[in-house]
Amino acid sequence: MTEKEKKRSLPEIRFTEDRSHTLWDPYLEEGYHSRHGAVQESKHVFIRHGYRQVEGQPVRILEAGFGTGLNALLTLAECMAEGRQVEYTTVELSPLPEEVVEQLNYPDLLGLDKELFLQLHRSPWGERTWITKHFSLLKLPADLRTCTFPGAYDLVYYDAFSAAVQPELWTPELFSQIASRMVAGGILVTYAARGSVKRALRQAGLQVERLPGPPGKREMIRAVKP
Repeated sequence: MTEKEKKRSLPEIRFTEDRSHTLWDPYLEEGYHSRHGAVQESKHVFIRHGYRQVEGQPVRILEAGFGTGLNALLTLAECMAEGRQVEYTTVELSPLPEEVVEQLNYPDLLGLDKELFLQLHRSPWGERTWITKHFSLLKLPADLRTCTFPGAYDLVYYDAFSAAVQPELWTPELFSQIASRMVAGGILVTYAARGSVKRALRQAGLQVERLPGPPGKREMIRAVKP
């Protein structure tokens, strides 16, 4: 496949080991999630070690990489169950076409209303929208490196493509920009565990903690702003 063909190709839907879908990006030649389980990875990294560690409300979340919308959907399900307020902001340079989104099986697997999932993707870009009375969403169609992050955040889901394929998204400079928008005690969680990522986070002034990773991965990172 030529470079032009890769750029024109839609992401390929694939099953992971927990039967949840992921996408394979033909241009970057990397998947959106762990092949060992997309849903279980997102629950482990972003919900268990991120969302559930934040106290109080509203919980102000910044997500780097909206992708399939899985992290947003899982967070929406959590806040609906608890009656907790969430203000969710996400940055995505390359939104998925609806023809791909409609085929993703997350609502069925999680027992959630598919219309809620589709609302996450159909809500307007650049405008905060209430998806439910507990969950508002602001989607920013921007490059992380040049984005102006509005507001202050209690929690950051860092879910960009890996440093192996997009090293420019894992630099001390970018993490410093994000850290500057985090509140004191704010948390950043990511599936990544590379030494270079830990060093970049520390250079950004964050305290780095290694945690057990999801199935198929030994470690993940949680970083806290002092």
